[in-house]
Amino acid sequence: ITATGRLSSSDPNLQNIPMRTELGRQIRRGFVAARDHVLICADYNQIELRLMAHMAQDPALMAAFSENADIHRRVAAQVLGIDEAQISPDQRRMAKTVNFGVMYGMGAYRLSGELGISYEQAEGFIDRYFGVYPQIRAYIDTTLKFCRKHGYVETLLGRRRHISGIDATQVVVREAAERMAYNMPIQGTAADVIKLAMVRLDPKLKTYGAQLLLQVHDELVVECPREHVHEVMALVQSEMENTLPLDVPLKVDLGFGDSWFESK
Repeated sequence: ITATGRLSSSDPNLQNIPMRTELGRQIRRGFVAARDHVLICADYNQIELRLMAHMAQDPALMAAFSENADIHRRVAAQVLGIDEAQISPDQRRMAKTVNFGVMYGMGAYRLSGELGISYEQAEGFIDRYFGVYPQIRAYIDTTLKFCRKHGYVETLLGRRRHISGIDATQVVVREAAERMAYNMPIQGTAADVIKLAMVRLDPKLKTYGAQLLLQVHDELVVECPREHVHEVMALVQSEMENTLPLDVPLKVDLGFGDSWFESK
């Protein structure tokens, strides 16, 4: 039911089981594998940022991913013009917020509120971000121009979303449409990639007596006989990382355990 193409879960909503609170962790311990089985969690690492780097063809971001850098630390260092080793946790957090905020149209006002900094500081950081990564700004501008001409945007695999209000006279309506327009190709491609990986994995998992249980945004949960856990993890990683050829590597983080909590 999501407009970007992501799968959603309801009655019950298993995609919103929390992980960051103690109560959430206790709940996740209640999801257990069958006897003599384990749960494998395979999570795409920063897939939307990787897709943004590929779609914008920004050389600095592409290099960071190819070098397996801490992307938020690298961005903070490049935007602030200081050595990565000197980046503080707060500076890294600011870069992380901007990295994701760029894809969702976060402005300086909201950034200042989220980080507890002045409007001028937030505006300066965003301006420097686009100065260091000009191809990201070019991607946004090109995508908006395409949407205004054709009335839709599309993922790398060609799935389209029609956008209404892109030329609305009301600023609030127009800006909301613009945010949807340049986010959908990124988030929609991420949704396409994981669904394609699921389709390819399903028959191969059955060879080992394993099965897909759940998809949570960029993560797959697989139930697997304990004796085949390492073969299945290698299979899942290979299929997910090679689902779609990109100019930046896709990376998958894996874990396994007797419960959903332990496998994460």
